Formats: sequence, C-alpha cells, structure tokens
Amino acid sequence: MHSPANTPVYERVRRNPKFQELVRQRSRLALILSAVVLVGYYSFMMVVAFAPGLLHEPMSDDSVLSIGFPIGAGIIILSWLLTGVYSHFANGRFQDLTDEITRETLQ
Repeated sequence: MHSPANTPVYERVRRNPKFQELVRQRSRLALILSAVVLVGYYSFMMVVAFAPGLLHEPMSDDSVLSIGFPIGAGIIILSWLLTGVYSHFANGRFQDLTDEITRETLQ
C-alpha cells in the first residue's frame, strides 16, 4: 500500500524550486515571529521573577495602575499583531506561491 506522500504528484511538488522557496520563506518567517514573541514573553517573565518591584511602580504619582499592566497587555497585543503579520503573508505571498506550485504540478 502506497502512502499519499510517496505518489509521483507529491514528488513533483517536493522537487519544485518554488515549493522549496515556499518552505524556506514560511519557516524563516515563523522562526522570526516566534523569536520575537518568546523574547518578549520570557523577558517579561524574568522581570516578574527577578525584579518584580519594577512592575509594581505606578504609572504616575497619582495613578493606581502599575507599569506592569500595560507592559503585559502590550505583550498580548504584540502576539495578536504578529499573528496578523503571519496571516498577511500566508494569504498573500505564500498563497500565490502555493497557487503557482499547484498549477505547475497539475500541468
């Protein structure tokens, strides 16, 4: 029994230079975006663990809101924005490459 991944169509896709470019570009973007999120998140966690007093500081003299709240919210918003960046590429350049690969493979 043949698995679908071993059929001639899949082999043609894997050999297509555009497929290799798609995999390379998608992987690089995913790595960069993941690194940005992880660095931001783990930096925040390190401050929470080793210098929590920094996050307890009020935003201003008469504020009851600490500086930690907007920083934490910023990290969440950053994650949403980066998801939007990935979606932009996935629905744009990556989809165009996928369409080209599909057309070339089915010829």
